[in-house]
Amino acid sequence: MQKATFAGGCFWCMVTPFEELPGIGGILSGYSGGHVENPTYEVVKTGATGHYEVVEITFDPQLFPYERLLELYWQQIDPTDDGGQFHDRGSQYRTAIFYHNEAQEKLALEAKEKVAASGKFQKAIVTEILPAQTFYPAEEYHQGYHKKNKDDYKADRAKSGRDEFIDQHWNGE
Repeated sequence: MQKATFAGGCFWCMVTPFEELPGIGGILSGYSGGHVENPTYEVVKTGATGHYEVVEITFDPQLFPYERLLELYWQQIDPTDDGGQFHDRGSQYRTAIFYHNEAQEKLALEAKEKVAASGKFQKAIVTEILPAQTFYPAEEYHQGYHKKNKDDYKADRAKSGRDEFIDQHWNGE
């Protein structure tokens, strides 16, 4: 099993595209990339810690290759927005791929170039490709939030604009 770590805005919205796929062993919501040890949601949401909201995915590359994770990842985000994602604004909601080894770094850079060359976006692709840093799991109430709080999750996602963006830029992929 390997790990993949993706920042794509609100971590609640980044769980559902990857769960229940063959080869996915687990998905944790959490924080990475900041300068504060053991951050809490209350501190991270201020944007002052440097952390991103991320999902850490444990996967079997034989059943679900990293390249396929990358394809799914790009189709969940607006890679041109450096101020957050959709209605979630702030540095904690920026996009990034945190690579865990040289092979992941190479594949992530290639995937970023492919997205940039696709012609889907008029603006520059600003999603960062960064070395993996310490991952801090989010508080328990954030884990599986979309299942524990279905109505709140659906309402938040509906007002975010994420699904409309995905339909406009990625449908048919």
